[in-house]
Amino acid sequence: MNTGFNFDAKINRHAVPALKWHKMVLGTKDSELFPAGVADMDFRVAPQIQSAMQERLDHGVFGYEAVPEGLIPALVAWFETRHRWKIASETILRAPNVLDSLAVAASLFSGPGDGIIVQPPVFFDFFDIISENGRRVIRNPLILKNAQYEMDFDGLETLAADPSTRMLFLCNPHNPVGRVWQRDALERLATICRRHDVLVVADEIHGDITFSGHEYTPFATIDPKNCISCISPAKSFNIASCCSSFTVIADKERRRAFQAENSRLTVNKNNAFASVAMMAAYREGHAWLDAAIDYISGNLELVRARLADLSGVRLIEPEGTFLLWFDFRELGLTPDDLDAFLRNQAKWAATRGLSFGPEGAGFARVNIACTRAALGQALDRLADALARDCGLG
Repeated sequence: MNTGFNFDAKINRHAVPALKWHKMVLGTKDSELFPAGVADMDFRVAPQIQSAMQERLDHGVFGYEAVPEGLIPALVAWFETRHRWKIASETILRAPNVLDSLAVAASLFSGPGDGIIVQPPVFFDFFDIISENGRRVIRNPLILKNAQYEMDFDGLETLAADPSTRMLFLCNPHNPVGRVWQRDALERLATICRRHDVLVVADEIHGDITFSGHEYTPFATIDPKNCISCISPAKSFNIASCCSSFTVIADKERRRAFQAENSRLTVNKNNAFASVAMMAAYREGHAWLDAAIDYISGNLELVRARLADLSGVRLIEPEGTFLLWFDFRELGLTPDDLDAFLRNQAKWAATRGLSFGPEGAGFARVNIACTRAALGQALDRLADALARDCGLG
């Protein structure tokens, strides 16, 4: 497909302090390692975003600014067009980032010592947010069945019935296992949480990135009254460092409380470049995002083809996100030994599975939003390491 976007371009990310390629993440062997840990893309942003930011830069004055009049309408139109979610503009609040919204929700709508349910293996920052706010992590692990993860609804029912359990952090689509939760699963979760007065706080930052045959269902389209939705174009358009986020809260009382807390914490200021980047993304980013997903899908096909010939590693088939969940349990390595094997023998800087909870032992999360050439070289190194050091091919 000739889209006019060059996702094969090799861009020098060392020219800026990109975290994914930084020695903070890679150590001193950054020139040797495949940087597959941090969840951003190695692709240049949509030209419409770059042009809009350049135009704003050329203006030359960067004082305090209000939210541009076109930003919220652009967001509303985006979600209605792509995801059939009609968001009332008055329910939308600005936030610095999605994790900030999760933390504010935990602080406002649960008390010290209360329980917040997570479904591991799940994004590691969930655990930190809960513990740092003096709440308890309540584990409702996903079930790996027939090479696909499912929710444990029986376990969820039991945990939600505890009066001290006040909230559930939902990852939709799920990071790191790549599930794009279907409507029936979300409806079942919503019924359980509503029955036991457990508030669902949904991290849906990966919602735009789904593969063919899979459709992201915003949780708020199922149960808007018992939901706080946390959304952002950061992942979709690779603008994490110049972007903010949005919190969608249909319930008026919760929204007022959230707005007051944002004011108290003074996190209600606006960044001119974030506003411009997000507005351009939502207004003009459709073609670029479609092309990026198509390219990432091609990378996924490459991974499937290469892993078909390898022993010792299996792909948990993803439905969305650009993050893959690799199953290395067949190697029989401890988490530390697996990490050492990937870094020292395969030359991969993946995210160790144990970071996502004990359920991630034996797994690794790998970012494939990179050039196909880089991914191919990384897969070559993995194949060589398995053959050389594990006697597998």
